[in-house]
Amino acid sequence: MPYSRNTDLPPSVRAHLPEHAQAIYREAFNHAFAAHSGEVDQEERAHRIAWAAVKHSYVKAGERWIPRHP
Repeated sequence: MPYSRNTDLPPSVRAHLPEHAQAIYREAFNHAFAAHSGEVDQEERAHRIAWAAVKHSYVKAGERWIPRHP
């Protein structure tokens, strides 16, 4: 299911990512969810794509996610 706001994201995403990274995740998820409409693994695929989008701009340093290019 697409997410309207960052506050709608799963708790595991909200608890670990900074606000900007959450926005990246939400936008990538929504786009991937629509692009893979009707596929059996639509939601799982959208989550994987969203995490990949976050990892393109952020890197995990210890317990925190920080921008790759501040």
